[in-house]
Amino acid sequence: MARLLRLPFIESMPAEAVIDTDTLDTQLHRPITVRVHHRREAPQVAVVPEAARLADLAAALINQPMLRRDLAITTPSAIRAAVWHTGAQRRVRQAISSLFDDLPRFSARTVLTGSQGFLAGMFLSPFLAALLIAPELVLPVLHPVLSYLYLASLLLRIRALTYRRRKRYREPPPVPGPLPCYTVLVALYREATVAEQLVRCLKRLDWPPSLLDIKLVCEADDEDTITALQAQMLPRHMEIIEVPPAHPRTKPKALTYALSGARGEYLVIYDAEDRPHPGQLQEAHKRFCDLPPDVACLQAPLIITNARSSWLSAIFSLEYSSLFRGLLPMLSQYRMPMPLGGTSNHFRTQVLKEVGGWDPFNVTEDADLGLRLFRLGYRADVLRRQTLEDAPISAKIWMGQRTRWFKGWAQTWLVMMRQPRGLVREMGLGACLIFHLMIGGMLLSSLLHPLIFVFLAQGAAAMMEAPAGSIPVSVIWLFFVDTVNIFGSYLIFVALGVSTMTEHEKRLLGPRWMAVPLYWMMTSIAAWRAIIELRVRPFFWKKTPHQPVK
Repeated sequence: MARLLRLPFIESMPAEAVIDTDTLDTQLHRPITVRVHHRREAPQVAVVPEAARLADLAAALINQPMLRRDLAITTPSAIRAAVWHTGAQRRVRQAISSLFDDLPRFSARTVLTGSQGFLAGMFLSPFLAALLIAPELVLPVLHPVLSYLYLASLLLRIRALTYRRRKRYREPPPVPGPLPCYTVLVALYREATVAEQLVRCLKRLDWPPSLLDIKLVCEADDEDTITALQAQMLPRHMEIIEVPPAHPRTKPKALTYALSGARGEYLVIYDAEDRPHPGQLQEAHKRFCDLPPDVACLQAPLIITNARSSWLSAIFSLEYSSLFRGLLPMLSQYRMPMPLGGTSNHFRTQVLKEVGGWDPFNVTEDADLGLRLFRLGYRADVLRRQTLEDAPISAKIWMGQRTRWFKGWAQTWLVMMRQPRGLVREMGLGACLIFHLMIGGMLLSSLLHPLIFVFLAQGAAAMMEAPAGSIPVSVIWLFFVDTVNIFGSYLIFVALGVSTMTEHEKRLLGPRWMAVPLYWMMTSIAAWRAIIELRVRPFFWKKTPHQPVK
């Protein structure tokens, strides 16, 4: 085109050639024109001519020859690269502070508000003091609270188990008309080992490449990962986004940074180790078109493929199966709030930007965003086509990851509970109870899980020592509830997970489901570590290392 028009061609632009403005990021969505400032020459306007209007531009140059001094031809990728570089510092500041500045009540930047700190001190200090000085007065109150909390969680999973047996999948109808642009965001940090596998899996997505906007979001100082990605000879619809180093160093900050350049009508998040089903984008598009506009997010099921590697990965696969193919489909059907998974979330891009994107200070940004969407009048649903992942196989890696999850769930609960009355008003009483059960209840039950065994042992000892006729009904009932909680929770956890697995997954699991009690005790340790870390390092992101599939 430059030769045809007899105009200079700019293949790339120096870092200082483009000046940052408030409207500069519009060129990330549709690169058309940008003003280029040269050191020793007059400024030029670099344009990307459209083939359909090429004749008009040629005629304008003939009629106004002086335009040749000011115009040059460039490419969309050259404009995007220059704009990403020029606005980097402004964009990273916005990624860090925009949610806190615009919607502070949803930001985890403040760990505890003044009123929350006051109430925590007022209630926790006397409680802990009484627990140490006179446990015989505290434990009789704590016992039924914890027991009924476990029972409520058990009933929720029983409902999910019965719902699973009745639910039938309905294939979404075909969508007439052209396909929209779809953005794929992948946040990577120290992921050089899986770069080749990731690019190979992204190339398999069943979507026209000309309508794909794939952004591989890396930290600018992570040279190994960036070099490994560049070595893959990325196609035109994939670009590497370098995020300037800035605290907090979290995945949600990197995603929010890249969100400003998302061109797609829809957007999906993947992790570096993910192997998504090639048809997942097609299913999500059909579902979005078939569902009402208030459905802002679709969660694909995450399936663990390395269950045979260790007993930890086996129970992890059981846990994921229970959550993504058992519990979440039931919550979506009843229009309840859904704590999203950290990957394979498909969004309506405009809604995602409207609600503020991800919270850079929340280390489980997925659960936080799912609940924020619900509070603002949106909801989530589920997909059928899966994403394959590998679970941690060592206790050290598993513990670090689970500690981060619990810390983020605690952050999310504290953010949601800043205005309890407003929360009930925005979510509704039923949805608010589900939130407390799924987030606060899960955290509390994990922290106090060992006490259930203590209460069960105390109840058994009391009934063995006292005559049968003198045992109060309340003691017998609590012993019965504790027994159901211990054995029922384990059995329902296993039953819900196994009922949603394929025969192949069941063979990979084998008899290692019997390690569930040990797994839950480890979960309790991770929960306590999370509470301590929330105090000393609230925004620290514990990196989970990944290896390619052999």
